[in-house]
Amino acid sequence: MTTVRQLLDQKGSKVWCIHPDATVFDAIAKTAEKDIGSLVVMDGEELVGIITERHYARNVVLKSKTSPATPVRDIMERRVIIARPEQSLEQCMALMTEERVRHLPVLKGEKLVGIISIGDLVKSIIGDQKFIIDQLEHYVHG
Repeated sequence: MTTVRQLLDQKGSKVWCIHPDATVFDAIAKTAEKDIGSLVVMDGEELVGIITERHYARNVVLKSKTSPATPVRDIMERRVIIARPEQSLEQCMALMTEERVRHLPVLKGEKLVGIISIGDLVKSIIGDQKFIIDQLEHYVHG
């Protein structure tokens, strides 16, 4: 079973963050610039939330707020679902499905060490399955 640690070793541990006092406009501009779907909200070294495109759509656009005047803290999710490096990708997939989230910040102790998305998990699981299929085909034809 592939672990979160192994996935982060492959994809890298770069995490894009924003401060809770930043504007939603700045957050959305950063997600567009980096071509990502979420930002981890950090106050210094402390994980305080997460903001996604979904938060923007539901809490700014639909509520007639303006993104330049709305701070991230007003729309971010404060109850952040996290992953640990030792967890399997299957455990994370189940957690994402159960909690209906698409991004899991990865914490080692209290330190943020990466982030994984549903896309990362699907890509890795498909890669593992392709490897197994290739091995079975080699065995059968070999």
